Amino acid sequence: MKTYEIEKPEGKLGVLIVGLNGAVSTTFLAGVFAIRKNLAHPVGSLTQLGKIRIGKRSENNFPFVKDFVPLTSLDDLVFGGWDIRDETCLEAAKYAKVLDEKDLNSIADELNSIKPMRGVFDQKFVKRLEGHYIKSAENKYELMMQLREDIKSFKELNSLDRVVVIWAGSTETFIEQKEVHSTKENFINGMVNNDPDISPSMLYAFASIAEGAAYINGSPNLSVDISAIVDFANEMNVPVAGKDFKTGQTLIKTVIAPMLKMRLLGLNGWFSNNILGNRDGEVLDDPGSFKTKEESKLSVLNSILQPELYEELYSDYYHKVRINYYPPRGDNKEGWDNIDIFGWLGYPMELKINFLCRDSILAAPIMLDLILFADLALRSNMKGIQEWMSLFFKSPMHSENVVPEHDLFIQSMKLKNTLRKLMNETPITHLDTNGVEQIVEEYDCYE
Repeated sequence: MKTYEIEKPEGKLGVLIVGLNGAVSTTFLAGVFAIRKNLAHPVGSLTQLGKIRIGKRSENNFPFVKDFVPLTSLDDLVFGGWDIRDETCLEAAKYAKVLDEKDLNSIADELNSIKPMRGVFDQKFVKRLEGHYIKSAENKYELMMQLREDIKSFKELNSLDRVVVIWAGSTETFIEQKEVHSTKENFINGMVNNDPDISPSMLYAFASIAEGAAYINGSPNLSVDISAIVDFANEMNVPVAGKDFKTGQTLIKTVIAPMLKMRLLGLNGWFSNNILGNRDGEVLDDPGSFKTKEESKLSVLNSILQPELYEELYSDYYHKVRINYYPPRGDNKEGWDNIDIFGWLGYPMELKINFLCRDSILAAPIMLDLILFADLALRSNMKGIQEWMSLFFKSPMHSENVVPEHDLFIQSMKLKNTLRKLMNETPITHLDTNGVEQIVEEYDCYE
């Protein structure tokens, strides 16, 4: 069995967030600062509270994930980032109104000490927002180079050993891959010539990879997943992951759909409705941005249900997703699902789910886990698309020759087995023969 070596997480890890003053980002930062001061528990974080089984069931060995793999300590994280609003993270957190004032007061100094760098903004891609605190240049290549300089300066100023960049900004308008996205050379020429199909998120991804920083796409934007940037990540030995944080309604779908398929219950229709009133909801009120989000949300069911294999059950279901901007709800999103199914002899049944969730509260621990796992991948010399992180995404990136895996439970097993292999432990299949665990074949997610 192949063995792996992981560099120790020595020194400081820089975390640069695109959309630093957003609700998700400030909620994440506030949580990390509170956890550092023992004022809160990291609820929802796999890296902090999750445990992993090692060896046979009879050995009863379940260490914490953070004790099993060498993850960077929360005390060694240094934060920065970009935004299109000129305000401190404390001011932004108060504006977002996700956290209570008493919780913000306890970490006010830490939040107030963080202020963003000027962001790259193009109104064409986010029509419902206006950017005033933004970079300017003659072309997109120069903007990308300014981002590279930001990363270099941040790294030098804070004496950092490594950097992870994570996009937690707004959803950009829907675009499809074109010739300009096909190769690095085409992409560079496109930046120089201000190609209209190169978005701000693509510039952040390219700049990050050029500086050797792991990159995570937390939105449904077409960005790091274009051929030019994926190839560039492999060339630079940099891990990338995405896309679109899996928080509320889609998280539910990746649990319920596997249940329907496992029981071979048929599906006639699945109607999903969302209401939210934060800035994300305002952005998604634009048809172009909604189209990007819709594509991400719609991709889940077909992959799980495999209608080409189960024609009698899933070849003709109707799937509809709506997102409605409703300001009174703020960050407290509501996802409502009506699911029409059928069972034995074709008799109809219904399943209704109403998830009153807090969008940023669910996304914050995902950000933490992705940052720490991306850094682990960087120190493990893993490059390109990190499919083992699919657990955290609505529309997970994947190799061209495979279909994406959306089933939450398979994603969880894939992630934990990858951690086991990194630590040179035997992956677990839950198959027993005379009490002996069967060993799975080598994973193909390493170069």
